[in-house]
Amino acid sequence: MPLKVALVGSGKIADGHVEEIQKLGDLARVVAVCDVEPLMSEQLARRYGLPAHYGDFDQMLERERPDVVHVTTPPGAHLELATRALQAGCHVYVEKPLTPTAADSRELIRRAKDAGKKLTCGYTYLFDPPALAMRSLVNEGILGEVVHVDSVYGYDLSGKFGQALLANPSHWVHQLPGKLFHNNIDHMLNKLVEFIDDDEPEVTARALVRRPARFGDARDAMEDELRVLICGQRTTGSCLFSCGARPVGHYCRVFGSKNTAHVDYVMRTVTLDAQPRLPTALGRLLPAFVQGWRFVRAGGENLWRFSKSDFHFFAGMNYLIRAFYSSIVEERPVPIAYRDLIRISVMLETIWKQLDLARQARTELAGRAQLPEGGAR
Repeated sequence: MPLKVALVGSGKIADGHVEEIQKLGDLARVVAVCDVEPLMSEQLARRYGLPAHYGDFDQMLERERPDVVHVTTPPGAHLELATRALQAGCHVYVEKPLTPTAADSRELIRRAKDAGKKLTCGYTYLFDPPALAMRSLVNEGILGEVVHVDSVYGYDLSGKFGQALLANPSHWVHQLPGKLFHNNIDHMLNKLVEFIDDDEPEVTARALVRRPARFGDARDAMEDELRVLICGQRTTGSCLFSCGARPVGHYCRVFGSKNTAHVDYVMRTVTLDAQPRLPTALGRLLPAFVQGWRFVRAGGENLWRFSKSDFHFFAGMNYLIRAFYSSIVEERPVPIAYRDLIRISVMLETIWKQLDLARQARTELAGRAQLPEGGAR
């Protein structure tokens, strides 16, 4: 029998979940969707021909008895909704970030273990075709030992989600401890944890607001540029989140002791940096052509996949959902280790604490600068 799947939360990302689940054939089927705004769940159900929709989550759990629940709501509700699903006997897929705090993430994982159910988080880029290709290079020893990883994530505040965020000072993103970063930078951190194996690596974070103030409220204070340095015992990593850099990029560079790989999640390419093999000027001339040929070959592979109708935006999500469901049916380990989920949550919380301390220091410095000479107001 196919796994019975239900979704709670009918926002934009829910469409992607339903589409990818419907591609799995006999492995699973969506039996119902739910949202606190019943019209939203009704519209989602009609778009995809789903059999049922609800405005009450507990009612959906009781009536449909799903095997798996996807939690696709804002993060503040993740712990509560996932717990209720676990208590109803469901395995749970939670959209990123797993929960707003590291303590809540640990607690949710504990509850999943106690319930004997499986849990995963929507770190879909870990399973995009470029990530899988890069992992093959690592496993085959082509890169050698990984020395450092650069992870870059660009964000366009003029896009639909950015416009919605800036249009509403009460948007749920403004309520997160990490604001805009909280909803995005786990896409950068999750690319590092497989190479930085330390439980508590050293983390240093700095952020700033680069865009001009225009609202006169909390939206103007929302930082839009972030730099993070992570130092393990043998491997380091750096993260660059930028709303100002163009073109908007999403890539990582994996520096190995033998080769360096450039993994581009936008262009869906994985290329090795060309190295000079000949002496003098000729050795500096040829690598550019070698590098160009590698991009042409990567583009050709993408064209072949496109011709086979296998060049999808949510390819990584499809892979993760399929792997998660297979881990349930075949009783195999979950596709993302719980230890990594916790380490990412801890890194996120460490970053928020450092950013808060930096803001407090700037506020105190500005206050002292406004004092009249002599230190008295």
